[in-house]
Parts: sequence; C-alpha cells; structure tokens
Amino acid sequence: MSSSLTTTDHNRNAAGLTYIYPVLSRRSGGVSIGINFNINNACNWRCIYCQVPDLALGAAPDVDFVLLEKELRFFIKDVLSGDFFDRFTIDSRSRQVKDIAISGNGEPTSLRHFDQAVRLIGSIAKEMGIFPDAKFVLITNGSLMHHSSVQRGLRVLNELGGEVWFKLDSATDAGRKLINNAGLSIDKTAENLHISSQLCATKIQTCLMDYRGMGLSEAEKSAYLEFLSRYKLVAGLKGVMLYGLARPSLQPEAVDLKPLPAEVINDFAQSIRALGFDVSVNV
Repeated sequence: MSSSLTTTDHNRNAAGLTYIYPVLSRRSGGVSIGINFNINNACNWRCIYCQVPDLALGAAPDVDFVLLEKELRFFIKDVLSGDFFDRFTIDSRSRQVKDIAISGNGEPTSLRHFDQAVRLIGSIAKEMGIFPDAKFVLITNGSLMHHSSVQRGLRVLNELGGEVWFKLDSATDAGRKLINNAGLSIDKTAENLHISSQLCATKIQTCLMDYRGMGLSEAEKSAYLEFLSRYKLVAGLKGVMLYGLARPSLQPEAVDLKPLPAEVINDFAQSIRALGFDVSVNV
C-alpha cells in the first residue's frame, strides 16, 4: 500500500500494517516512523482536536510482540533499502528518518507491558541502524507517569537518548476539562511532569486553537506562563513545542474549532522564550 505522505494526513493505515505507520512530521521536519499500540482507537482522554475516528474511552490492548517485531523490521528495511520514498512520493529534502515516535490512536502508556514494548522497539532500531541518527520519541498526555511499567519504559527511552513529548494544552483545570476532557488536576500534571523530566529528557507540547471564538485568553496565557516559571529549573525539561491545527478533528466539537492566527502563536512563543525556554513553533 502507498500514497503521498503529507503533513496534514497521518493515516495509521498508510503502510497497510497493524502497528507501524509512516508520518511526514511538521515537528520533526521529515519522516517519522509511527508506532500505534492503541489499535482499538481507545484513549483515557478525548481531546476536542483529536483526528482519531470512533474514539473510545479505554486503554491499549495487549500487543502482539511477534507481529510488532516483524512489522518494524519489515518497515525499517523498506525505508533503508526499498523503494519507500518513491512509493510515497517523499520530497528529496525529507528523505530521512527523523525519529521513531510512539504515539498512535490513543494514550500509548496505557499499554500493560509498555516497558517491554519500548525495549523491543529500541533494540530493533539500534540493531538496524536507525539509532542513534534518528530520535526515539514518546508522545504522551502524561497522565500515567506514576505507573511502574511507564517509568521503566522511560528509563529505557533515556538509555537510548530518547525524549518525551508531554502534552500540556492548558495550565488551568477548566481549560484541560474543556480541551482534553480530562479530570487530571494541574497539580497532578505537575507531579507527572516532574517524574517524566527526572527519568528522561522531556519537552512540553501544546496544541493551540480557537474554540468557539475564545482564542487564547489572557487567563490561559498567564496560567501557562506561571506554570512554566515553576519548572524553569527542573532537570531534563528541554523546551516547549507549540503547534496549531493542521488536520481536521473527528470529534463533535470540530465545527467550533479554527486555527489561531500565526501571529498569536508566535507572540505567545516569545513570552515563553522570555522565561528562558527553547520554543519551537509549527502553525
């Protein structure tokens, strides 16, 4: 199976595989090898901008480790020595694997044997020459950092020079309830961020959008900047990644979502930089 990869289409079935999918990533600036544990489209959050169809409340099912290894080896071989880049009409400037990203159609750390999966993926990528040139990334909402298997997985990720992209779309409890449909308090989020940043290099990732004309309010900006100022000196916290809407939401709130103007996001980035953080912006 093949098609043209674009930054606005992260089709999990693009390669015709169960756990592996290719992405042309805005944030990575090239090809990302995606890992999807949540093949049941289940997540413990429901973000209003989520592009997963038929999203359900739940956790990742047990992974078929034999199939995961088979697919990952097949896909890496196809990228390194096959005609992958031609089949997917990848521009010559993007013909490089930038990372292997554990992400997918739900919260990946909800996988029962998360640490074993991280170790398997890492060992295969290292053996086949993807690492250390490419990064090993975990994209997570950070809600399950207190689980021992997640912490073991982060230690493996750290051993391989990887990093965590930790979701923080709002620093207010009301904002998180609205955007993420999550009941996790900001204080608990802070605890989980601390766990993550102590175990592995961690970046905060934030999706900014206009919902029902509310834009990016002063209250939300102030709370976010105050939260960051508290974690300015936390070991391992490597920066902030701001991004806007690029793909259509498949949630009921989609009709009320619009991209924020680039200047609003860039102005906010400057305020974050003033706190001493490295900030990347993708709009």
